[in-house]
Amino acid sequence: TLSQPIYSGGRVIDETRQAKNLVYAARAQLLATEQTVFLNVVNAYVTVITDTQVLALDKNNQTVLERQLQATRDQFNVGEITLTSVAQAQASLAQAVEQVAVAQGNLQIARENFRQLVGDYPGNLTPPQPLALPVTSKNAAAQAALANNPNVVAAKFADAASKDAIDVAFSALLPVISVQASGYTQSDPTGAGTSTRGGSVLGQLTVPLYQGGAEYSAIRAARAKEQQSFATVTDQQRTVFAQATQAWEALVASRAAIVSTNAEIKANAIALDGTEREEIVGTRTTLDVLNAQQLLLNSQVQQVQNIATLVNNSYTIAAAIGRLTATDLGLPVNQYDDLQYYHAVKYAGFGTGESADSNAGIAPNGTLLHVNQSQVAP
Repeated sequence: TLSQPIYSGGRVIDETRQAKNLVYAARAQLLATEQTVFLNVVNAYVTVITDTQVLALDKNNQTVLERQLQATRDQFNVGEITLTSVAQAQASLAQAVEQVAVAQGNLQIARENFRQLVGDYPGNLTPPQPLALPVTSKNAAAQAALANNPNVVAAKFADAASKDAIDVAFSALLPVISVQASGYTQSDPTGAGTSTRGGSVLGQLTVPLYQGGAEYSAIRAARAKEQQSFATVTDQQRTVFAQATQAWEALVASRAAIVSTNAEIKANAIALDGTEREEIVGTRTTLDVLNAQQLLLNSQVQQVQNIATLVNNSYTIAAAIGRLTATDLGLPVNQYDDLQYYHAVKYAGFGTGESADSNAGIAPNGTLLHVNQSQVAP
């Protein structure tokens, strides 16, 4: 006996559409994960660069203050200044030593974080430049985020799948039509050596009348889940809108801060030079020189942080608008082809997926094909 469903209340079509929407949502989530990884690596990279530069500034400041302390002691020994000036120089040097120790600790933390993400400690890193963005205004960034952010796209497809789930649940209330075909062979019980063969083809219509209310409960549950999915779409849209606009404002602010801090560095350098000259002739004190040196260091450190903020915000905007993938960045790396995998298995009636994995660039052990395993984290 063979039985073939002809119509099942639209359930098969609805489930197929739901499965496709879930696949599309998963592909968008894959892009979101890829962007998160890239953004974390960029932040780690920039942090290593920043902490390295800050450590260099702090070490240079320590060297300058060591010379300053020695000069102050020489002046004290010949009676030109008091012990107070020596103590002030010693205090400034002690603070500088502390700053160097803190900077070294921060750099080691940054290096460990980099290794956690990349799989190896950083070598000689080149200071990165801000990423060139395809948008030129805050409004354009916000609109691009609403349209292209993979989290928003995933939420929309998940909501579409939830709508399909309502249709799937509703199909339980609709009639089912199927065709049954059967055949038989019957031997003559008298032993005359004859037999009778026959067959039948029947159409069957099943109309649900009452099933205990379970189907209505499933419809209500599906509708409630769809409302939750729709709320998730709204939440994701608001989140990425805020991410894009906030990062854009921070980008603009960091550009302005770089310009003003650059002027501050030049002014502090001139002020330090003048203060040192005035100390020689006795119109300024050792404390004045130490304060001027600290102001210059502070502005230099601030400039390093301003540049790091500018770079990070440019990549944050790219992630918000869905443009921080290996393809968008033009990286010469092996990539998992999720679209190829989808086309390889979407109509597969059987099989465990090894061939589809190979077509998509995945080895049987789960790693990407043609990747140098020495570069993979242990």
